[in-house]
Amino acid sequence: MERTVVAAIDQGTTSTRCLLFDSAANAVGRAQLEHRQHFPRPGWVEHDPNQLWANTRTVTEQALAQADLRAADVAAIGITNQRETTVVWDRATGEPVAPAIVWQDTRTQAICDALGDRDRYRTRVGLPLATYFAGPKIRWLLDHVDGVRDRDLAFGTVDSWLLWKLTGGAVHATDATNASRTMLMDLDTLQWVPEIAEEMGVPTALLPQIRTSSERYGTVARGEPLAGAPIAGILGDQQAATFGQACL
Repeated sequence: MERTVVAAIDQGTTSTRCLLFDSAANAVGRAQLEHRQHFPRPGWVEHDPNQLWANTRTVTEQALAQADLRAADVAAIGITNQRETTVVWDRATGEPVAPAIVWQDTRTQAICDALGDRDRYRTRVGLPLATYFAGPKIRWLLDHVDGVRDRDLAFGTVDSWLLWKLTGGAVHATDATNASRTMLMDLDTLQWVPEIAEEMGVPTALLPQIRTSSERYGTVARGEPLAGAPIAGILGDQQAATFGQACL
Protein backbone atom coordinates (compact mmCIF):
# COMPACT_ATOMS: atom_id res chain seq x y z
CA MET A 1 0.00 0.00 0.00
CA GLU A 2 1.35 3.42 -0.91
CA ARG A 3 2.15 5.73 1.98
CA THR A 4 0.41 9.00 1.25
CA VAL A 5 0.97 11.52 4.09
CA VAL A 6 3.71 13.06 6.20
CA ALA A 7 3.14 13.54 9.93
CA ALA A 8 4.49 16.67 11.62
CA ILE A 9 4.76 16.55 15.42
CA ASP A 10 5.11 20.00 16.98
CA GLN A 11 5.89 19.78 20.69
CA GLY A 12 5.82 23.37 21.91
CA THR A 13 5.97 25.26 25.20
CA THR A 14 2.22 25.22 25.81
CA SER A 15 0.85 22.42 23.64
CA THR A 16 1.56 19.46 21.38
CA ARG A 17 0.18 19.24 17.85
CA CYS A 18 0.16 16.71 15.06
CA LEU A 19 -0.62 17.65 11.48
CA LEU A 20 -0.86 15.29 8.52
CA PHE A 21 0.08 16.65 5.09
CA ASP A 22 -0.69 15.06 1.74
CA SER A 23 1.57 15.19 -1.31
CA ALA A 24 0.21 18.64 -2.26
CA ALA A 25 1.07 20.01 1.24
CA ASN A 26 -2.57 20.16 2.26
CA ALA A 27 -3.26 19.53 5.95
CA VAL A 28 -5.66 16.58 5.94
CA GLY A 29 -5.64 15.82 9.67
CA ARG A 30 -4.78 17.74 12.83
CA ALA A 31 -5.05 17.53 16.60
CA GLN A 32 -3.71 19.58 19.50
CA LEU A 33 -3.50 19.22 23.30
CA GLU A 34 -2.25 21.67 25.91
CA HIS A 35 -0.13 20.50 28.84
CA ARG A 36 0.25 21.81 32.37
CA GLN A 37 2.73 24.54 33.27
CA HIS A 38 4.30 24.02 36.69
CA PHE A 39 5.76 26.94 38.69
CA PRO A 40 7.03 25.37 41.94
CA ARG A 41 9.07 28.44 42.97
CA PRO A 42 9.65 31.97 41.66
CA GLY A 43 11.79 31.68 38.50
CA TRP A 44 11.20 27.94 38.14
CA VAL A 45 9.23 26.54 35.19
CA GLU A 46 8.68 22.80 34.72
CA HIS A 47 6.85 20.36 32.46
CA ASP A 48 6.03 16.71 33.07
CA PRO A 49 7.95 14.75 30.39
CA ASN A 50 5.50 11.87 30.66
CA GLN A 51 2.60 14.21 29.93
CA LEU A 52 4.44 15.55 26.88
CA TRP A 53 4.87 11.97 25.68
CA ALA A 54 1.28 10.95 26.47
CA ASN A 55 -0.06 14.00 24.64
CA THR A 56 2.15 13.21 21.65
CA ARG A 57 0.67 9.72 21.43
CA THR A 58 -2.86 11.10 21.75
CA VAL A 59 -2.58 13.81 19.10
CA THR A 60 -1.02 11.47 16.56
CA GLU A 61 -3.84 9.01 17.14
CA GLN A 62 -6.48 11.73 16.87
CA ALA A 63 -5.00 13.21 13.70
CA LEU A 64 -5.00 9.81 12.02
CA ALA A 65 -8.61 9.21 13.07
CA GLN A 66 -9.73 12.62 11.80
CA ALA A 67 -8.18 11.91 8.40
CA ASP A 68 -9.46 8.32 8.40
CA LEU A 69 -5.91 7.07 7.94
CA ARG A 70 -3.68 4.43 9.53
CA ALA A 71 -0.02 4.30 10.47
CA ALA A 72 0.60 2.41 7.21
CA ASP A 73 -0.40 5.59 5.32
CA VAL A 74 2.38 7.68 6.91
CA ALA A 75 5.46 8.02 4.70
CA ALA A 76 7.57 9.87 7.27
CA ILE A 77 7.46 11.77 10.55
CA GLY A 78 9.10 15.09 11.34
CA ILE A 79 9.57 16.49 14.86
CA THR A 80 9.85 20.14 15.82
CA ASN A 81 10.11 21.21 19.43
CA GLN A 82 10.73 23.75 22.17
CA ARG A 83 14.51 23.75 22.09
CA GLU A 84 16.31 24.32 25.40
CA THR A 85 13.85 22.48 27.68
CA THR A 86 15.86 19.77 29.42
CA VAL A 87 14.89 16.17 30.19
CA VAL A 88 17.11 13.64 31.97
CA TRP A 89 15.90 10.05 32.17
CA ASP A 90 17.02 6.60 33.30
CA ARG A 91 18.06 4.46 30.34
CA ALA A 92 17.01 1.23 32.05
CA THR A 93 13.48 2.29 32.98
CA GLY A 94 12.86 5.03 30.41
CA GLU A 95 11.50 7.21 33.23
CA PRO A 96 12.47 10.85 33.80
CA VAL A 97 14.50 11.43 36.98
CA ALA A 98 12.78 14.80 37.57
CA PRO A 99 10.43 17.23 35.84
CA ALA A 100 11.73 18.83 32.66
CA ILE A 101 13.34 22.23 33.25
CA VAL A 102 11.77 24.60 30.72
CA TRP A 103 13.75 27.12 28.70
CA GLN A 104 12.34 30.13 30.63
CA ASP A 105 13.55 28.72 33.98
CA THR A 106 16.24 30.79 35.75
CA ARG A 107 17.31 28.48 38.60
CA THR A 108 20.76 27.95 37.01
CA GLN A 109 21.91 31.54 37.48
CA ALA A 110 24.43 30.57 40.20
CA ILE A 111 25.96 27.91 37.92
CA CYS A 112 26.36 30.45 35.12
CA ASP A 113 27.83 33.02 37.50
CA ALA A 114 30.38 30.51 38.83
CA LEU A 115 31.61 29.80 35.30
CA GLY A 116 32.63 33.44 34.98
CA ASP A 117 32.88 35.54 31.85
CA ARG A 118 29.58 35.66 29.97
CA ASP A 119 31.43 35.27 26.65
CA ARG A 120 33.65 32.41 27.84
CA TYR A 121 32.40 29.91 25.24
CA ARG A 122 30.85 32.21 22.64
CA THR A 123 33.48 31.77 19.91
CA ARG A 124 32.98 27.99 19.90
CA VAL A 125 29.30 27.56 20.68
CA GLY A 126 27.88 30.90 19.53
CA LEU A 127 26.07 31.57 22.80
CA PRO A 128 26.64 33.59 25.97
CA LEU A 129 26.56 31.98 29.39
CA ALA A 130 22.90 32.25 30.34
CA THR A 131 20.19 30.35 32.18
CA TYR A 132 18.29 30.00 28.88
CA PHE A 133 20.42 27.12 27.61
CA ALA A 134 20.36 23.42 28.40
CA GLY A 135 23.92 22.72 29.61
CA PRO A 136 23.56 24.38 33.04
CA LYS A 137 20.12 22.80 33.42
CA ILE A 138 21.69 19.33 33.10
CA ARG A 139 24.25 20.25 35.75
CA TRP A 140 21.52 21.48 38.09
CA LEU A 141 19.62 18.19 37.82
CA LEU A 142 22.76 16.15 38.46
CA ASP A 143 23.51 18.25 41.54
CA HIS A 144 20.02 18.29 43.04
CA VAL A 145 18.31 14.94 42.32
CA ASP A 146 19.26 12.41 45.02
CA GLY A 147 21.21 9.37 43.82
CA VAL A 148 21.01 10.39 40.20
CA ARG A 149 24.77 10.24 39.52
CA ASP A 150 24.77 6.50 40.32
CA ARG A 151 22.32 5.71 37.52
CA ASP A 152 22.74 5.16 33.78
CA LEU A 153 21.24 8.38 32.48
CA ALA A 154 20.38 10.02 29.19
CA PHE A 155 19.86 13.71 28.50
CA GLY A 156 17.79 15.21 25.77
CA THR A 157 16.00 18.27 24.65
CA VAL A 158 12.36 17.41 23.94
CA ASP A 159 13.10 16.10 20.43
CA SER A 160 15.47 13.51 21.88
CA TRP A 161 12.98 12.51 24.55
CA LEU A 162 10.21 11.97 21.97
CA LEU A 163 12.58 10.16 19.60
CA TRP A 164 13.62 7.81 22.41
CA LYS A 165 10.01 7.08 23.34
CA LEU A 166 8.78 6.74 19.75
CA THR A 167 11.50 4.19 18.97
CA GLY A 168 10.99 2.24 22.17
CA GLY A 169 14.35 3.34 23.55
CA ALA A 170 16.27 2.28 20.45
CA VAL A 171 17.55 5.73 19.37
CA HIS A 172 19.20 8.42 21.51
CA ALA A 173 19.92 11.27 19.12
CA THR A 174 19.28 14.91 18.33
CA ASP A 175 19.92 17.25 15.42
CA ALA A 176 22.38 20.13 15.24
CA THR A 177 19.73 22.84 15.67
CA ASN A 178 18.75 21.48 19.07
CA ALA A 179 22.31 20.54 20.07
CA SER A 180 23.35 24.12 19.32
CA ARG A 181 21.10 25.33 22.15
CA THR A 182 22.93 23.45 24.90
CA MET A 183 26.17 25.56 24.96
CA LEU A 184 27.98 22.24 24.48
CA MET A 185 28.23 21.94 20.66
CA ASP A 186 31.05 23.34 18.51
CA LEU A 187 29.50 25.33 15.66
CA ASP A 188 32.31 24.42 13.26
CA THR A 189 32.47 20.66 13.85
CA LEU A 190 28.82 20.11 14.92
CA GLN A 191 30.16 17.85 17.68
CA TRP A 192 30.06 18.00 21.47
CA VAL A 193 32.98 19.80 23.11
CA PRO A 194 34.28 17.50 25.90
CA GLU A 195 36.28 20.21 27.67
CA ILE A 196 33.28 22.55 27.89
CA ALA A 197 31.10 19.70 29.12
CA GLU A 198 33.69 18.90 31.79
CA GLU A 199 33.92 22.52 32.94
CA MET A 200 30.14 22.68 33.11
CA GLY A 201 29.98 19.39 35.07
CA VAL A 202 28.12 17.43 32.39
CA PRO A 203 29.35 13.88 31.62
CA THR A 204 29.45 13.36 27.86
CA ALA A 205 28.03 9.84 28.31
CA LEU A 206 24.62 11.47 28.94
CA LEU A 207 24.55 13.30 25.63
CA PRO A 208 22.71 12.13 22.50
CA GLN A 209 24.36 11.53 19.15
CA ILE A 210 24.24 14.66 16.97
CA ARG A 211 22.82 13.92 13.53
CA THR A 212 21.66 15.97 10.57
CA SER A 213 18.21 17.53 10.56
CA SER A 214 17.00 15.47 7.60
CA GLU A 215 17.76 11.77 7.72
CA ARG A 216 16.14 8.55 8.83
CA TYR A 217 16.64 8.33 12.61
CA GLY A 218 14.64 5.19 13.25
CA THR A 219 11.22 3.59 13.08
CA VAL A 220 8.29 3.99 15.45
CA ALA A 221 8.00 0.97 17.74
CA ARG A 222 5.16 -1.53 17.75
CA GLY A 223 2.15 -0.60 19.81
CA GLU A 224 2.38 3.13 19.05
CA PRO A 225 -0.22 5.00 16.96
CA LEU A 226 2.38 5.58 14.21
CA ALA A 227 3.99 2.14 14.47
CA GLY A 228 6.30 1.30 11.58
CA ALA A 229 6.56 4.85 10.24
CA PRO A 230 10.08 6.23 9.76
CA ILE A 231 11.17 9.29 11.76
CA ALA A 232 13.02 11.30 9.14
CA GLY A 233 13.37 14.90 10.33
CA ILE A 234 14.12 16.94 13.47
CA LEU A 235 14.38 20.73 13.64
CA GLY A 236 14.19 23.09 16.63
CA ASP A 237 11.07 25.23 16.56
CA GLN A 238 12.56 28.61 15.62
CA GLN A 239 14.83 27.08 12.97
CA ALA A 240 11.85 25.13 11.64
CA ALA A 241 9.80 28.32 11.38
CA THR A 242 12.66 30.04 9.55
CA PHE A 243 12.99 27.12 7.12
CA GLY A 244 9.21 26.97 6.67
CA GLN A 245 9.23 30.62 5.57
CA ALA A 246 11.89 29.74 2.95
CA CYS A 247 14.57 31.86 4.65
CA LEU A 248 17.37 29.79 3.16
